[in-house]
Amino acid sequence: MPLDVEQEHYKVRVRGTPFHERTAALNLNNDWQRWAGYTVPNSYFNSELEYFAIRNAATLYDVSPMIKYRISGAEAEAYCNRLVTRDVAKLKPGRVAYVVWCNDAGHALDDGTLFRLGESEFRLCCQERHLDWLLDCALGFDVAVEEVTWDIAGLALQGPASCALLRRCGLEGLEQLKPFDVRDFDLDGQKLSISRTGFTGDLGYELWMAPEAALPVWDRLFEAGTLHGLRPAGSAALDLARIEAGFILPTVDFVPADQALRHTRGRSPFELGLEWLVDFGKGHFNGRRALLDEKKKGSQYCLVGLDIQGNKAAPHALIYHGQNVEVGQITSAMWSPTCKKNIALASFRRPYGDSIRTDLWVEIYVLKELKWDKLMVRCKVVDRPFFAPERRRATPPGDF
Repeated sequence: MPLDVEQEHYKVRVRGTPFHERTAALNLNNDWQRWAGYTVPNSYFNSELEYFAIRNAATLYDVSPMIKYRISGAEAEAYCNRLVTRDVAKLKPGRVAYVVWCNDAGHALDDGTLFRLGESEFRLCCQERHLDWLLDCALGFDVAVEEVTWDIAGLALQGPASCALLRRCGLEGLEQLKPFDVRDFDLDGQKLSISRTGFTGDLGYELWMAPEAALPVWDRLFEAGTLHGLRPAGSAALDLARIEAGFILPTVDFVPADQALRHTRGRSPFELGLEWLVDFGKGHFNGRRALLDEKKKGSQYCLVGLDIQGNKAAPHALIYHGQNVEVGQITSAMWSPTCKKNIALASFRRPYGDSIRTDLWVEIYVLKELKWDKLMVRCKVVDRPFFAPERRRATPPGDF
């Protein structure tokens, strides 16, 4: 983005992404949503059909608004290790890791993906903006941190046909990418960085490129995707897929610590089911003391998966023990067409949802012709993900 445009960004309320010319032409519903100062399609034609394309063919989703930070310098690894709870020293160049980072109270600020592009260069991708926090954390480190969101266009190509489609484009060797690998490719003269990552819990890839390459890449993918049922997908369809995958979303399944107005609203990695991302053996990191104390004393909350009786989705519903003691609430919910189950992510006040998992009920209100009916239905705690196909991790993926 030219410097003068960047400096006057406040004059434009909502920006189009580098793919906007194509997404706008395909958005038959004229259904848009704001994401980090950009506008992206919420649905193109039918969110349910777009969801089925994710699970049965291939879809393109514009991830350009995802916030991206370049972290470089001699102490980039040490800086990242101080920032996130995971041991970054174990992350090799050409690999990606799912990470979470916390404030001093051990409450999650955000989660995201950390790309190791070289020995001293990383890229952090996340949902919310954190430049002030990242710069404060950089004090004392020989490291440079800069936001590069507008310098990188991104597409998520997801679905069982995604690998076959990219191979049809002539990307030799792509099938050897393992989950969380990232490599550089050339597509008809356009430089691409492709990672085997995504937010659908399915086979899929994310393509990163310069903004000027966006439209040629989009067109080439749709040309190659004709025989693979390629469709664009909006945020509504992606949200269904990510719930089935058991993935959490900031501001939906937890309140980022820097946005919480009440200190009791913050949640730690232990309370979000992300304890596997916390490595106490690597040395000091932000929130380590608080998390060690929490590990000794126990957590107040837990976030779990639920299988709910019936077929009525339960967004934002309250959860009761014995139908009369409120013990938690639903954060994300859907009727899963693939799992044929009524599923949800839910936050419980411990010991409910943890050691107490019986006699749990969900209060659902269903609107039927201007009349609200109250349903009290049973639910049970289940493991996440709800949907985990073998193709997600198969290397090489099967042809489709």
